Amino acid sequence: MKTIATFLILFFSTAAIFAQPKLSSFPSAKATVFLDFDGQTVTASPWNGGQPLYCAPSGLTDAQITEIFQRVSEDFRPFNINITTDSTVFFAAPLYQRIRMIVTPTSSWYQGVGGVAFTGSFTWGDGTPGFIFPDRLAWSPKIIAECCSHETGHTLGLSHQAKFDSSCNLITVYNQGDGTGQTSWAPVMGNSYYRNFTGWNNGPTPSGCSADQDNLSIITGVNGFTYRTDDHSNVPGDAATLLPVQNDNTFSGDGIISTNTDQDVFKFVLNAQSELKLNVTPFSIGLNNEGADLDVKVVLMNSNFEIVNVYDPLDKMDVSVDSVFNPGTYYIQVSGSGNQFATNYGSLGSYHVAGTLATLSTLAIQQLDLKGSEKDGIHNLTWNLVCDEAVLSEEVQVSYDGISFSKLASVNSAARSFEYRPMNQQDAYYRVQATTISGVTRYSNIVMIRYSGLHNSVVLQSNLVRDRVIISSQEPLKYILIDVNGKILQKGNLQQGQNVINISNSPNGIYFIQMAGETQKLTQRIVKL
Repeated sequence: MKTIATFLILFFSTAAIFAQPKLSSFPSAKATVFLDFDGQTVTASPWNGGQPLYCAPSGLTDAQITEIFQRVSEDFRPFNINITTDSTVFFAAPLYQRIRMIVTPTSSWYQGVGGVAFTGSFTWGDGTPGFIFPDRLAWSPKIIAECCSHETGHTLGLSHQAKFDSSCNLITVYNQGDGTGQTSWAPVMGNSYYRNFTGWNNGPTPSGCSADQDNLSIITGVNGFTYRTDDHSNVPGDAATLLPVQNDNTFSGDGIISTNTDQDVFKFVLNAQSELKLNVTPFSIGLNNEGADLDVKVVLMNSNFEIVNVYDPLDKMDVSVDSVFNPGTYYIQVSGSGNQFATNYGSLGSYHVAGTLATLSTLAIQQLDLKGSEKDGIHNLTWNLVCDEAVLSEEVQVSYDGISFSKLASVNSAARSFEYRPMNQQDAYYRVQATTISGVTRYSNIVMIRYSGLHNSVVLQSNLVRDRVIISSQEPLKYILIDVNGKILQKGNLQQGQNVINISNSPNGIYFIQMAGETQKLTQRIVKL
């Protein structure tokens, strides 16, 4: 709810008949949001016409309260703010940097909404609370948590985020997002009840399709707190966070992507050729990344800072790697990514890195280095093999996810090259397996050759445009048009054939159009004159 209220002094008495779990997400932060589940009497407030409000306890179990706390905490993880269920922490917080959000089924006094709060009340300093009504929210921890974050967003100065069509006609006051499954997205300040991937947004309000609201700038600009201190270096090299390999051949680490330009870099060292199983998973409260706010992207680099591979799956929010790597130092760069439903603007939150190594025998084979390139749709592979004994067999293997490899072809043991025209319309990952007469097997490094078909099947008539963007496509695609700040201006579908996107209502400047097929993404730069 968006509204304005005068400054009034409030008096509270806490119902002591209910005890809630005492949890805090960031105890060192001064700014505080208190999720109050144990009942509260609100007196002399601007609510309820100035009459006392006797708010019953939430009626939720400890497990439900904990889930709500975890979901809301993750929404606010990028910021220097503490989400707590402990009243003593709330009262110790600075008067002008705290808010009480009461979760109560006492809702008859305010009809028609799942929650209500005064816009900007976080900094009022008079104790004015916000309310969340679980009886209106199907008693669902997911929906209650989304409402808690939404109403808290109002107290931090945010309005609703609406949805408009390409002609600036209002579709709905509450942007309900798009998609299904774990990558489905909706803005916190819209209607995020029924999407998994929810986050802060840079988009229009109900005031108009050009009435942009940059959530992150408002939250960190007017409430006395900003982002958390960056926890890991953004560049590879000596400053990267070392992940020591333990005695059980595992390594692990944690981090937080706090801004959409944050790129946390870790490094690990392989002393021998090893099979690496790596998982980078966003925080979640269930299977299939339920409740995750971070769509993970991982860039793997070698000791020369050259990119070995980029892992950014379209259909899930975590990254999994299962491949063989040669000895050396490697860097893992973790960042937030977008997908066909959203940009990376609000892809923020915490994650966990976990790796397991299995050392492979390499005594007989000293070197096996693979290189790859593409020309006119043909993939060209060449490799260098240094071996102390005769080679029994060589095998070229391929993968389309960078994880599971299968035999593509057996080649002569003296061969050092292979050409192949793939039929699959997606990126291809290659490696070579060599086996000596004594049974020693070694794998080459992995090379990725990008599928060029999407680039070839999509033609942008011109990167310099005025009122219309004209695109010819050989296949149906989804598209998102964004500005340089990551704000989504339009989204929709491209049909096979010629498509016209009207941008006459957008000011002159630089834009990006992101197009996605079944397995590929393509981004083109546009300049409106």
